[in-house]
Amino acid sequence: MLQDFKNFALRGNVVDLAVGVIIGAAFGKIIDSFVTDMVMPLIGAVTGGLDFSNYFLPLSKAAHTEMTYEEARKVGAAVGYGQFVTVAVNFIIIAFVLFLFIQAFERMKKKSAEEPAPAPEPTKTEALLMEIRDALRNRPA
Repeated sequence: MLQDFKNFALRGNVVDLAVGVIIGAAFGKIIDSFVTDMVMPLIGAVTGGLDFSNYFLPLSKAAHTEMTYEEARKVGAAVGYGQFVTVAVNFIIIAFVLFLFIQAFERMKKKSAEEPAPAPEPTKTEALLMEIRDALRNRPA
């Protein structure tokens, strides 16, 4: 059973998947920082200094709109639609970047498929047969 598990865990697909998940998690953090620290402040500046992360709808009497979203959540129920906007923008950016990567990969794959593979070297038998053929063609009739 241990040998079966070892064979399963060390198969190429499982290792490739693990590497993909780890890189994907790191890539997600980079995109999250990009959206949170760069894109959303730019959108806020264009819209007059709005901070989407603090847009919420208070659902309890203790929470009110003068609080930050985190403070409102601690006091009572609040729907943080600003957080949803941030996450949605994050998703759109990740989807677009993945689309660009896949498109570039497909172009490279298509290019390599269009280039013809070099003809294999003839074997010794094939080379000898070609010599015999050429000698028979060139003999006087």
